Amino acid sequence: MKASHGITAVFDDPNLVSSAGLVPVVHLARRAGLEERLEQDLSVPSPNPVAKARSVIAGMLAGADSIEDLNLLRSGATARVLGAVRAPSTLGTFLRTFTHGHVQQLDKIGAGLLAALAVLVPGVLAGGRDRDGLVFVDIDDTVRQVHGYAKQAAGFGYSGVRGLNIQLATASTALCAPLVVRARLRRGNVASHQGAPRLLAQAIATVRAAGAAGQVLVRADSAYYTSTFLAAALRAGAWFSVTARMNPQVIKAIAAIGEDAWTTIRYPKAVWDEQLGQWVSDAQVAEIPFTAFTSLPIARRVHARLVVRRVKRIQPRASDGSVQGELFEHWRHHAFLTNTTLTTVEADQRHRDHAIVEQVIAELKAGPLAHLPSGSYPANAAWVSFAVLTFNLARTASIAAGRSTARWASLRRRLITVPARLASTGRRLVLHLPTQWPWAPAWTALWATITSTGPPAAAST
Repeated sequence: MKASHGITAVFDDPNLVSSAGLVPVVHLARRAGLEERLEQDLSVPSPNPVAKARSVIAGMLAGADSIEDLNLLRSGATARVLGAVRAPSTLGTFLRTFTHGHVQQLDKIGAGLLAALAVLVPGVLAGGRDRDGLVFVDIDDTVRQVHGYAKQAAGFGYSGVRGLNIQLATASTALCAPLVVRARLRRGNVASHQGAPRLLAQAIATVRAAGAAGQVLVRADSAYYTSTFLAAALRAGAWFSVTARMNPQVIKAIAAIGEDAWTTIRYPKAVWDEQLGQWVSDAQVAEIPFTAFTSLPIARRVHARLVVRRVKRIQPRASDGSVQGELFEHWRHHAFLTNTTLTTVEADQRHRDHAIVEQVIAELKAGPLAHLPSGSYPANAAWVSFAVLTFNLARTASIAAGRSTARWASLRRRLITVPARLASTGRRLVLHLPTQWPWAPAWTALWATITSTGPPAAAST
């Protein structure tokens, strides 16, 4: 390694682009009609909202997780290849002009963009476009911790930390990694299930508009075990698979399952059990007909299957290290309510895959949602909507590059933040990318996919 005194560093090249991968991704957004949708449907009282929105989205794609970080777009020749970009102070003012209605408009724009992206890149929701396909819609929420007393609507929720609550719905298939179809920012002390039926209806409508023709399976944890949530799924013609709360009615139903009804299953990979604090590799499953919410009027009760998975509690070792024999076997039960026609074993497997939504939450929190950067609640809500829109753009770009399962951080590192030198020849701009870039084939595939698509999708009103 050379000594540092043998190298001189000078910030003096105006033709460098630090994130050349922004060019094809922003081009993808243009071809999907994002700018036309913003021009038509976003009525925020701020001049040049399209350029400002483009600056926020491009900054998030490049790794910005705060308003100040959006300044990275103003370095070198980035503005020459992206179009006009705005200063962070201008973008902060732009976000603070949003109201709740403007955030709803931005959510609508994001839903329309997702439908257009699915047309441009057919791999989006692959496997769910067929009539016999299966699309998974997962609902969950998370608390984004905030600091300072100036954050509007912040409060102490179920996590015990002061923050704001983000509720989101993702869509995925067996062949396609999840996309975020709907999301909303809520006050910090809100109940998880509040507003979930409306969010679910919007999510299923967005998935259908994106071309999903197969069966939709809605999955959620026990926080969403409510009659209104299940009724929303039924009205939309969807299957549901929702973790049941261990109330006396469910416990009584589990006790009624005979010992000969249990089927032993072995996981292909061990599963980490948080309650036991250990890895488990086998379990038993069974099911029983069940009517939920019997305290409600008959019309609001839900008739379905109660699928139960049980895992044997491992006998703890004695103080001398030996294992004492058991007089009785003890089991820990996990039950969920479903109306699918899947077998008991497959229904359990599909339900456990609901954990994929946690990956999306982790990617968002490791990216633009590392912070909620403003003291204004509507500004933070707009920031969340922009983050969702950006996430879907990044996911679509990864599919176009042949990296359909790549996480956002990997995509950003391998395809977006690749450096380049900008040169002019005639009336064309040329990006000179590094030789021997390890992921050059994927970048080339992305560029070829974006530039070979047809005319931009028409913006819907």
